[in-house]
Amino acid sequence: MISYRATLDVSRELVRHLGRLLHTERRRRDTPKGSRALTCFWQAVLALRWFCDRTDPAALGRDHGVSRATAYRYIDEVIEVLAAQAPDLHAALQRAKDDGLAHLITDGTIIESDRCRETTRSVKGEAIDLWYSGKAHTHGGNVQALFAPDGFPLWVSHVEPGSVHDLTAAREHVLAALYRAAADGLPTLADSGYEGAGIGVFTPVKQPAGGRVLDVDTRTYNMLLRALRCLGERGFALLTQRWRTLQHITASPSKIGDIIRAALVLVHFEHGYLT
Repeated sequence: MISYRATLDVSRELVRHLGRLLHTERRRRDTPKGSRALTCFWQAVLALRWFCDRTDPAALGRDHGVSRATAYRYIDEVIEVLAAQAPDLHAALQRAKDDGLAHLITDGTIIESDRCRETTRSVKGEAIDLWYSGKAHTHGGNVQALFAPDGFPLWVSHVEPGSVHDLTAAREHVLAALYRAAADGLPTLADSGYEGAGIGVFTPVKQPAGGRVLDVDTRTYNMLLRALRCLGERGFALLTQRWRTLQHITASPSKIGDIIRAALVLVHFEHGYLT
């Protein structure tokens, strides 16, 4: 067996911040002092290695001198602690308004996961795989998000199965609040998949049927909207490229929502967005 040194690409301030959150959680649970195999600091390091590099929990357990089961339990605890710090939708919208943002961007993505066989009935009454996304051609969970005009992620939703359409997921988690925000002068931009979302949610105008061409004003509107809305892609990149565990979840798909909310808190800390 060959040993080697490695460097974790996170700041010590982030590890200390997460360690303080874990310390508070241990006190809340009345965990006896000295009863844990790892200190809060090293539990934070273990979990951040999983977030950053998708390191297998068995390898994490070996490196940190704990069992595989303990490594899984420590990771789950960190996810729970971080997800609890994520802003809720109304708080995110209020802060966006207070910060004077001109508009918001909403979008959805599929977070890939291991296949989870669970059938359901489609709107046509056909048996389909609940967690399979026909749009992304993969198994995973549908997550909705709100972004600032520059693409910085402000809020992410709970997970819906991959077979759920973006508009359906948005109606479940975010659209009602966006209507109120639009009434207060904070509109939202979205792609054509959200057509029919409702007042205050602006989407491109689709090409008319029969080969007709859109007029120049409408084409200009579409061009400007897409140029502004496309910055929302940066938000998902900040999440999935920085925290690579989001590129493929091996845990239960139902945990995807908590994992991405935990990643959102990490992004907010690194960019100085936490209050």
